[in-house]
Amino acid sequence: MADQDAQDRQLPATARRLQKAREEGQVARSRDLGHFAALAAGGAVLAAAAPWAARWLQQGLDRALRFDARALAHPELMLERLGELATLLLWMVLPPGLLMTVVAVAVALAGGGWNWTFKPLAPKFAFLDPIGGLGRLFSKAQLIEALKACLLAAVLMTIGALYLRAHAGDFAALLAVPLPAAVGDAAQTILGGLVLLVLALAGFAAVDLPLQRHLLAQKLKMSHQEVKQEHKELEGNQEVKSKQKARMREMTKRRMLAAVPRADLVVMNPTHYAVALKYEDGKMAAPRVVAKGADLLALRIRDVAKGAEVPVLQAPVLARALYAHTKLDQEIPQALFAAVAQVLAYVYRLRAALAGRGPNPGELPELPVPAELDPHQKAVPDMEHYE
Repeated sequence: MADQDAQDRQLPATARRLQKAREEGQVARSRDLGHFAALAAGGAVLAAAAPWAARWLQQGLDRALRFDARALAHPELMLERLGELATLLLWMVLPPGLLMTVVAVAVALAGGGWNWTFKPLAPKFAFLDPIGGLGRLFSKAQLIEALKACLLAAVLMTIGALYLRAHAGDFAALLAVPLPAAVGDAAQTILGGLVLLVLALAGFAAVDLPLQRHLLAQKLKMSHQEVKQEHKELEGNQEVKSKQKARMREMTKRRMLAAVPRADLVVMNPTHYAVALKYEDGKMAAPRVVAKGADLLALRIRDVAKGAEVPVLQAPVLARALYAHTKLDQEIPQALFAAVAQVLAYVYRLRAALAGRGPNPGELPELPVPAELDPHQKAVPDMEHYE
């Protein structure tokens, strides 16, 4: 099953998969690169400060090996002398140690970036499975890490053994040299061996960093099914989305039909388009579209308007222009102000005539609708010019 699963995972990880891996603490980092950087920084400090450190150590040893009658008469002074020596050694060790730590952290951040997460610390009960643990123990990544660690240890031990063997006489000769000179000579000899170890670590780091990135990329590979599932999660289930859109359209339709009885008039063409308009003097800067629809929805708007005794006017060109260039619950464009104003004035005169307060307005006059706003024309201009 594991082999079959590995065979299925042939696609590179997506950006979302890589982000989730970073959130879980899975970042390609090279321990050998950190070791190399830390030792290189420590070696550089040792090489630069070797003469000064040697003199300081010589002075410290000189003070430590001096005894006087007062020190012999008061043994408790030995504690004070030990404290002074400990302070001296700390001042020699702490600065290089802090520098090595900072360099190792900086190199790790440069290799894998900043990644602050507590998820790796969370308990994972799946790791308690002994069978699964054996699988992880003998996995490809673990075997590579074990072989690399063994090879690195063998190389470093070989370099150290050969270097000590080649300089055994130099170390033995230090016994015949006065102590101050012996300290300086020992520092130079140790520095030479440290350079060889740093060079070996540099070689391993040059191989380990791309190896860790390759192993992580192999681990995060995805199958076709996983890519499809992720795409579905990002884009959403199409069936659910279509149902949501249908539900939203139905809610919008109901809201529009509920607003039709409060409209001032409905403009139609004569069955394909219907646009319901409302205007409140002093509250609106221009008439507002409260409902619009085409085909069956246009007929529904017409029927609701007639049932609520809202005037329904047949103005094909204006109906088409309003339907094409207006949005629900927004004011009509400025280019249609004159035509809509004439329609509203006609409706007001018609209502007055029906109430016996004026003459019959007759037929609806020709409306000043710009020809380019009619969607039946070949060219429909950008409406930003008319806003």
